[in-house]
Amino acid sequence: MTDEAAVAAPPPWIAAQAKSLLAQRGHAWLLHGPSGLGQYGLAMELARAWLCEQPGEGGACGVCGSCHAIDVRTHADLCVLMPETTLLELGWPLGEKAQTEIDDKKRKASKEIRVDAMRDTVEFSQRTSARGRGKVVLVFPAEQMNNITANALLKTLEEPPGDVKFVLASESAHQLLPTIRSRCLGHAMHWPDAQSSLQWLQSRGFDAGQAQLLLKAMGGRPEDAAAFAASGRDPVAWSSLPKAVARGDTAFFKDWTLPQTIDALHKLCHDLMAVRAGAAPRFFAAVDLTSNAPLAALSEWAKALSRSMRTMDHPFSAGLMLEALVGQAKSVLNSVH
Repeated sequence: MTDEAAVAAPPPWIAAQAKSLLAQRGHAWLLHGPSGLGQYGLAMELARAWLCEQPGEGGACGVCGSCHAIDVRTHADLCVLMPETTLLELGWPLGEKAQTEIDDKKRKASKEIRVDAMRDTVEFSQRTSARGRGKVVLVFPAEQMNNITANALLKTLEEPPGDVKFVLASESAHQLLPTIRSRCLGHAMHWPDAQSSLQWLQSRGFDAGQAQLLLKAMGGRPEDAAAFAASGRDPVAWSSLPKAVARGDTAFFKDWTLPQTIDALHKLCHDLMAVRAGAAPRFFAAVDLTSNAPLAALSEWAKALSRSMRTMDHPFSAGLMLEALVGQAKSVLNSVH
């Protein structure tokens, strides 16, 4: 997500949820649900409103000094606790030491929330508010805390300083420690209806056909749909993915990351299993699903893809893993009873 997207008006379903949550009391929220439903966006809307100098009934004013400080990523009373890779992706600055280490190639940006970042966050929560509106700690994605990091946060959640609020946003809340979940007020993200999602995608420059295709490909999750297009992948080519896989065409995935490839293969496997069971496909048009692979082979393929997900961030060779994934998929799709 770019800085421009981050400061834009939130989708209507996010604005409605923010208004509802702001009317409730609590010092720690856990926003949870599948990817693409706007956990980060909702967390930011809550943080903006809590720190705003002139908040209204619907949230932050968007024009005060506090809102501007958040827009330019310099608010002294907002601490964002994220993996370094996520900070970079969303345009948040790294600490001076971390930035120097990465710039000097002493290490790569971390995909986990680091323990030293958590220690800085605990210290932040104990300071006096700089602007007098309290302080906010935003954790995203919260499931990227390991047990050591999560336990460091737990003590602060148990005995929070009087003027600090926490908002944790997660796409895999079941991975969080039960003690973390129990100390937060939970909020399950709302699924927007199809018409609202289509209108939102069209407002971002997609025509009606593209919006419908993207939304179907991403299982009805509008932010995932926008991210798919922003990644540089061709939405129009989505319908040709099943045939490309059946041919064993690894070139189809040349602009895709391994996680994106495995996700797409999972969706293809899901839809083929659904069709074999007499149900409607969710991610592809039925006309594009021509394989007659037996259900048993599809079930084994689904298990293999789940195993691949556990190693996709650390493959011995991304190219070899891609060849193995596509080869495996081709074998399954061309199998018969």
